[in-house]
Amino acid sequence: MKQKLQIFKAVAFHSSFTKAAEQLFISQPAVSKAIRSIEDEYKTTFFLRKRNSIELTEDGKAFLIYTNRILEIHAEIENQFLHQKEHIPDSIHFGASTTLVNHIVPKIIAKFRTQHPHTNFDIKSGNSEEIEEFILNQQLDFGITEGSNTNRKLHYKKFIKDEIVLVTSVKNHAFKQSTIGTKTLQKLPIIEREMGSGTREIIYEFLKEHEIKKLNNIVTLNSTEAIKNYLYHSDTFALLSIHAINEDLVANKLKIIDIKNVTIERWFYFVSRTGYQSNVMDYFEKFAKNNYNF
Repeated sequence: MKQKLQIFKAVAFHSSFTKAAEQLFISQPAVSKAIRSIEDEYKTTFFLRKRNSIELTEDGKAFLIYTNRILEIHAEIENQFLHQKEHIPDSIHFGASTTLVNHIVPKIIAKFRTQHPHTNFDIKSGNSEEIEEFILNQQLDFGITEGSNTNRKLHYKKFIKDEIVLVTSVKNHAFKQSTIGTKTLQKLPIIEREMGSGTREIIYEFLKEHEIKKLNNIVTLNSTEAIKNYLYHSDTFALLSIHAINEDLVANKLKIIDIKNVTIERWFYFVSRTGYQSNVMDYFEKFAKNNYNF
């Protein structure tokens, strides 16, 4: 039954039998047979078949809610019993985007290894676009990214919430304002992330939403750490993750400049191919959510 529910979820997600079959690496007739079997079992119709598309019926929408709950319970049972009574894997391999691999993932891994010291980790880093491409190409099974959850071929689950804030060096004595408006924001010399960065993507969505054509971007760098080091030695500004600057605030290296009536929030996501199931991924995801202090 679990496999049938996974097929149902994939079809509902893609609104397509063909795309569900591609993502689950099974034939389209197998997908159709599984859906027909579930509909016969529950004596109802879950999908309306149209010429070029399908959509969930009201019963289908209700069944999807139950499906998600049942699959989550399956994952919890496996985490509780399979991992505890069999073994924790000797090696865990996944990807993480730059902000996460520098500021969040190491804390989680360190805590994991205090409980499971025999488990080794192999972490591939890159910007969000690169990590998602590795997952789609099956070079990675899962990852944690900071991009928006827009790729229908990937499954996203929320990890932790983040806020992007405007910061500058505490040595920037020439700038005395603690709060600015969006007009002033457009005039500041900004250091930005490279194309493909999840942080950059969220910032550009914010600019579009507030009808800001562009910022005064003077330098582009490919990591948050590089941007912070630039800020330490200049009177420039950057929009960075609050998770990436906590220690800099405590050490009095950087300071936050509030943007009046503006909050830039996003989520960090666990990402995998749609339909992909893994006890290792589920166990690590659950551990990370339960053990990251933010």
